[in-house]
Amino acid sequence: MANLSCGIVGLPNVGKSTLFNALTKQMIAANNFPFCTIDPNVGIVDVPDPRLFELSRISKAQKIIPATISFVDIAGLVKGASQGQGLGNQFLTNIRDTDLIVHLVRCFDNDDIIHVEGKIDPIDDIEVINLELILADLDMAEKIKIKLEKSTKGQKERPASLDALDKAITQLNNSLPIRSLVLTPEEREGLKNFNFLTSKPIVYCANVSEKELPSMENEHVKKVREFAKKEGAPIVTICAKLEEDVAGLSPEEEKEYLESYGVKEKGLDSLIRASFATLGLITFYTAGEKEVRAWTVHKGASAPEAAGKIHTDIQKGFIRAEVVSYDDFLTYNGRNGAKEAGKARIEGKIYTMQGDDIVLFFHN
Repeated sequence: MANLSCGIVGLPNVGKSTLFNALTKQMIAANNFPFCTIDPNVGIVDVPDPRLFELSRISKAQKIIPATISFVDIAGLVKGASQGQGLGNQFLTNIRDTDLIVHLVRCFDNDDIIHVEGKIDPIDDIEVINLELILADLDMAEKIKIKLEKSTKGQKERPASLDALDKAITQLNNSLPIRSLVLTPEEREGLKNFNFLTSKPIVYCANVSEKELPSMENEHVKKVREFAKKEGAPIVTICAKLEEDVAGLSPEEEKEYLESYGVKEKGLDSLIRASFATLGLITFYTAGEKEVRAWTVHKGASAPEAAGKIHTDIQKGFIRAEVVSYDDFLTYNGRNGAKEAGKARIEGKIYTMQGDDIVLFFHN
């Protein structure tokens, strides 16, 4: 599948470039003034998955290929971005090109790092960004509605997409995002092609300072957590500076460095997993001596759809899939052991893929 992308958004100087550096291990200069990032930086990131190493050990694989996800470092948005303030129109287009929004929120006090609004107030920061996305969507929705009404004038039945647009416009006028709107499947499908900014899933990411380690908790974070809970959105807490510091270290050095702060796991690993889950993705595996590989499909994908991620010819000529669960693969020391124990299942075209399937596809 094409790499799914997550756009990192936030006000200027909240730590977006620092976070991006840590995610991608690309050291892009993080400057302490607004609009230092103009063209979006894009990095492809491996999805952390300890299962790959276990599968590789059992299969004696020569190579491990993890699933990947793209992160896009989008320039800091400011009040008035929807009217073009601070190069806003270009930045909003960059967000439109992504599948998910990672909303980075400053949850640390530091007099040396300028805040664009002159004060640290994470909820105010969130609302500034959200309002700009809502205003941009409202402007677009109203223009689309006028065009659609003209093109469907005289039709007996009103298109479902017009009803959906009416609902979306009402929602946006109430300063609410489209993603929290209750829609029928037809209405949701009708809005899908318009690619509204506020219809995209969101993960809130609270950025704390090293002083907050290892708890990563403070009053700012609590406020963001409450806000995210009301919206039904996930929240991940990270210290972008710590993540950047460990980005260039070996696994052993990284572990030692994190332990020195009392931190068990990188916040970035949690962020990547949360982004992956919020996009509704699961991983299945292929395992052999040549390579062990993680493949990405949407939840609910059928076996032939999963086969198509490997090659379209395998999907076209799909006959059956031999499936072993991850636990059985480990317990019986590989596919052959699982087969002997009667734990390898033969599945057909209607099989729905699970997140721990190790699969061998048979095709014409």
